[in-house]
Amino acid sequence: MTELWDKPDEDKLGELILYAAGQLLDDPTGGATKVNKVLFFAECSYIRAHGVPITGVSYQKLPQGPAPRQLIPVRERLIADGAARLQVDQYFGKPLHRLVPLRGPRADALSQQELGAVDQVVTALWGKTASQVSEMSHQELGWIMVEEGEDIPLSTAYLPRRAAMSGAARRRARELAASLPDAR
Repeated sequence: MTELWDKPDEDKLGELILYAAGQLLDDPTGGATKVNKVLFFAECSYIRAHGVPITGVSYQKLPQGPAPRQLIPVRERLIADGAARLQVDQYFGKPLHRLVPLRGPRADALSQQELGAVDQVVTALWGKTASQVSEMSHQELGWIMVEEGEDIPLSTAYLPRRAAMSGAARRRARELAASLPDAR
């Protein structure tokens, strides 16, 4: 699916990765999976607020949730250029792959609004495990509507979230259902 915005900016993705990884350094659960979800949720949030994505890169559907399609080559370039290093920590006996920025993002790369979108997502996900944030990403309609390995159209950020039903609404629905004649 062709999106409505300019071509993807992989250099900007690199700066966004550095910023998100830096914001998650003190989060005990701030590994690679969480960085991927922060990037995805920040892009979607920014689209909803401003009508355009931060980087415009493609996100693919993976079993653990959305991830930028170019994540690995961009991350490897950041490491090769000395902008970051990969560190393996332990979280409850499991390896946690943490990208450690060795520099901040370039000052001209990201606007204050873009950084703010990342900050909001980081705050919302702080302390949540990779499994928890993956499960949250699996509720996004864009992730639901495509097959594994396919691109998630970022324009699906505009689709309404699933409606949450209050306890009162559930009770009323049960009452109405009970009042209907048996359909057998």
